[in-house]
Amino acid sequence: MPQVDFAYELAADAAGLPLAVSIFADGTDVRSAMREDVEAAGLAVRECGSLDQLLAGDARALGELVLLDCPLPDIAALATLTRLDARVARSGARLIVSTSVEGLDEVFAACAESRAQILVDPLRAERVIAVGRTLAELPNLRLRELSETDRLALLRLTEQVGKLAARLDGLDRRDWGQGEAREGRSAFRFESPVNAYCAPVAEPLRRARPPLPSARLVRRVIAVRKARAKFLDTQLFADPAWDMLLDLTAARVEHSRVSVTSLCIASGVPPTTALRWIGQMQDAGLFEREEDDIDRRRAFIRLSDKAADAMARYFAEIGAGAEALV
Repeated sequence: MPQVDFAYELAADAAGLPLAVSIFADGTDVRSAMREDVEAAGLAVRECGSLDQLLAGDARALGELVLLDCPLPDIAALATLTRLDARVARSGARLIVSTSVEGLDEVFAACAESRAQILVDPLRAERVIAVGRTLAELPNLRLRELSETDRLALLRLTEQVGKLAARLDGLDRRDWGQGEAREGRSAFRFESPVNAYCAPVAEPLRRARPPLPSARLVRRVIAVRKARAKFLDTQLFADPAWDMLLDLTAARVEHSRVSVTSLCIASGVPPTTALRWIGQMQDAGLFEREEDDIDRRRAFIRLSDKAADAMARYFAEIGAGAEALV
């Protein structure tokens, strides 16, 4: 299988790692493709079966990495995913789940413990990228720890890789799964770009927090940002973290809840990319997950108090000219 060097390659000391992978998917083609990609990355497939096989074998030992495809999960599939999520969280394994836009909210709600990577209608290359990102997080790989700056830089690099993958998807897919991998190399490499993106560090403030701006003002700022799309390529100004912060700020003022699907739409980037940013913002303490007490199949995203404080101070700083400064 020809390797696709999306700027990722496993560290040399991890190339021979006996990492076991479990794969579950109802689609035969999807299951076969995932197996080919995992084996081409030098990983061992412990098992490869359907969701029914996963349901029937809850007591079986799973691999350190579990790949699951459930584009339109039914009640049984969601129950299975919830149990799998808990098992993965307890064992310290890693979980990658692919689904569709229609199934996103329910899958997100089911993955409450393991911090699973969720992919939405992924290209095959995007699954490869997700496996690579997961390998970088495994504690038994002797890779240097990533700083906050490095992780943000890697996330932005992953976005660019995803765009490249989308373009390459138009090429002949029959090339996938054919030929031999290049000797001594793997499909992944984890390095920080030289010109890394630097997250701003907030200075400690002791003043009383100003109130959040009106929802009307925040919605107007969002509308002004979206107006650029009429005249300029939106990719030139993509800033999903900021767009999501604005959307959640307005929702907090309006006392409304925001589903993960709605927040992905507000981000202005593909859902899989938006989900990576949501995870990063959770890690930074800016977003919080909120369970639905009535319907356990749903979960929401909200601003943390830390983020609300920062947004209130930001809007107080820029004053009434907020619309003109975005």
